[in-house]
Amino acid sequence: MGTLVVGGIVAIIIGFAIRSAIKRGTSGCCSSGGSCGCGGGCGCHTDVKVRDKNLAHYPVEAVLTVDGMTCGHCASKVENALNTLDGVYAVVDSDLKKAHVHMKSKLDEAVLRKVVNDLGEYTVLHIDWMK
Repeated sequence: MGTLVVGGIVAIIIGFAIRSAIKRGTSGCCSSGGSCGCGGGCGCHTDVKVRDKNLAHYPVEAVLTVDGMTCGHCASKVENALNTLDGVYAVVDSDLKKAHVHMKSKLDEAVLRKVVNDLGEYTVLHIDWMK
């Protein structure tokens, strides 16, 4: 009886592992196929373009440590979300799990956290104010 229970649990775990591997193979590590459910190709995941990239125009900088980023697509999603904020130029590195957020005026930490955390896949663990 105990062997059947253990065997059943192992079979369930293997089933979930196979399903996860198939999902990652078809949609990428972080729903890169389109977390909106569109399957990609819709244009809703296009990069947010920042016109002013002159760092001299951004007197405030914060470095956000972001949990959950595993690839370049993750970094792009976080970067785009931050760059939608007025007066922000963000550069994100998924390898370091850091978002360098340059601001024309200081934004509240709660705003920065909300923009990233509302993506649902990522969590701001820490914010360091650089200048």
